[in-house]
Amino acid sequence: MLSRLSIAARSFICAGLAMSALALAPAASAQVTKIQPNPAALILEAADVKAGTDMIFLSGQLAAPVAPPAEGATPEYGDTKAQTISVLGKIKAILARQGYTMDDVIKLTLFVAADPKLGKMDFAGANEGFKTFFRTAETPSTVARSTFQVAALVAPQFLIEIEAIAAKKR
Repeated sequence: MLSRLSIAARSFICAGLAMSALALAPAASAQVTKIQPNPAALILEAADVKAGTDMIFLSGQLAAPVAPPAEGATPEYGDTKAQTISVLGKIKAILARQGYTMDDVIKLTLFVAADPKLGKMDFAGANEGFKTFFRTAETPSTVARSTFQVAALVAPQFLIEIEAIAAKKR
């Protein structure tokens, strides 16, 4: 009986040491691969994130007012393009505070409401705002992305809300 316990105890200890070694393995295997078979496409087909990669998930962000409103006036947020630029600017600032860049963004989800001035969703405006942040000299890559038309956002002046996921090597 003692020899069985000894063998079992040794196996348990060896397994524990092996798992510890794996847990302490360098993060060199951490990898983010942006998959884009069509280099001319505006967005990625996919992003492959391997184990050992740091990730951050940003809550949906809304635009900031274009300028501080006059006393008693309703804030102005601009059209879909202006709001997209505002939201992506907020996302860029949040990421920077956490040590990420826009090039680390792997996935965006856009929720777009109809612009009352157009009577419909301004998908082209969202894309124009998007292009000011991706496929640029500062951020040459792009991201995986989904866009949903929604009936409304939290308040009628908001035309777009964007969620982001970023990943980078440790």
